[in-house]
Amino acid sequence: MSSLLIQNAWAVVTCDDRDSLLENANILIRDGVIAYMGPEPQTADEVLDAGRCIVYPGLINTHHHLYQTFSRNLPQVQNLELFDWLTALYEIWKNLDGEAIYHSSVVGMGELLKTGCTTVFDHHYVFPGGNSGALLDSQFAAARDLGVRMYASRGSMDLSRKDGGLPPDSVVQTVDEILRDCQRAVEKYHAPSFNSMGMVALAPCSPFSVSAELLRQSALLARSLGVRLHTHLCETKDEENYVLEKYGKRPLAYMEDLGWVGPDVWYAHGIHFNDEELKLLADTGTGVAHCPISNMKLSSGVCRIPEMLSLGVPVGLAVDGSASNDGSNLLEELRAAYLLHRLRSSEKAPSGYDLLKIATRGSARVLGREDIGCLEPGKAGDLFLIRRDRLELVGADLDVRSMLGTVGFKGPVDYTVVNGKVVVREGRLTGIDEEQAVREAQTCCQAYLNR
Repeated sequence: MSSLLIQNAWAVVTCDDRDSLLENANILIRDGVIAYMGPEPQTADEVLDAGRCIVYPGLINTHHHLYQTFSRNLPQVQNLELFDWLTALYEIWKNLDGEAIYHSSVVGMGELLKTGCTTVFDHHYVFPGGNSGALLDSQFAAARDLGVRMYASRGSMDLSRKDGGLPPDSVVQTVDEILRDCQRAVEKYHAPSFNSMGMVALAPCSPFSVSAELLRQSALLARSLGVRLHTHLCETKDEENYVLEKYGKRPLAYMEDLGWVGPDVWYAHGIHFNDEELKLLADTGTGVAHCPISNMKLSSGVCRIPEMLSLGVPVGLAVDGSASNDGSNLLEELRAAYLLHRLRSSEKAPSGYDLLKIATRGSARVLGREDIGCLEPGKAGDLFLIRRDRLELVGADLDVRSMLGTVGFKGPVDYTVVNGKVVVREGRLTGIDEEQAVREAQTCCQAYLNR
């Protein structure tokens, strides 16, 4: 068994049930699991001196599109809203291959690790030529090289332009092809055990790129396999109007009819739910991945997070795809969410500490994980450390629970630990050669965009 000791931490923000804040504490991690937290001296194979550091639980990202890292900040789409934005970018995304997926995943997940994120959920739904096996292989290879906890998805689309959808024919498959491949992906990659480093959800893309039959059959298959369900919903008024015109009902009612509510379901964005729908989400335990920066950039709207929290809707935090965010920094997302809701809701807005708990415990709940999300014995050894003796944090550490929301941290963090292993040390990734990774990714990105 390997062991790591986080020694003499100045402060430990646990996000546990008691909102405990430990001072001058030691954290012992054995074989990837927290074995001890407290003042007593401990011994370990590796010791990390945390005397100048604040320790936080690892952040958990609940919605991403890592492949979009290679199509961010493109001038031709900067001022477009969702439908036009997607139509333009599908012409680039239809050229994805395993190499582009690997390097874009390294870049996106590497940035997440360097900014305190330890678990990444990725919603991948673009499979040119149906080549899902190779693309998921590339994602898991990148995750292993970096040491990040990976929660992948077998996304899907079966409505192309000829069927009234948005994507080109080359990136959609039939329902039968998708379902067969979903089962293969789950059987190959999904490890539902405690402290799992790799899991899979089924994730049809959205109501305007998949059929009712695909949604219905995906729900049945997911439940037969014991995996979770994810899709985009209520992101824009355009989507709402599309579903109303095509199916004669609002998006959530449409999804409910197809079996898409319950504690094993979570939606990305969830901006345009009405009061009755919020209550349904709360009553059924259906979750929402909050993507504030993407929602702002695409002019989609502001998610009703204060109301969701008051009702008990499961809410996690997410960066969304890099092309609709232009970054993979969950710390930035955390502070943006705090400021956005202060602007919109004033005293009813979640506090800085509330946002930290959304990004940790809330995200873990959305993903159905009880082994991550807070720091206490028996939980996974996922955490990050920030040195407090730096110019930009002078006077900011009076309330370390709220600091990441109210003051923010511009990263990279000093250390990130996943499964008891140091994967970021002094702001640098330990699993790969960063300079070489940058060179290879730049070359791959340029070749991909020029296809």
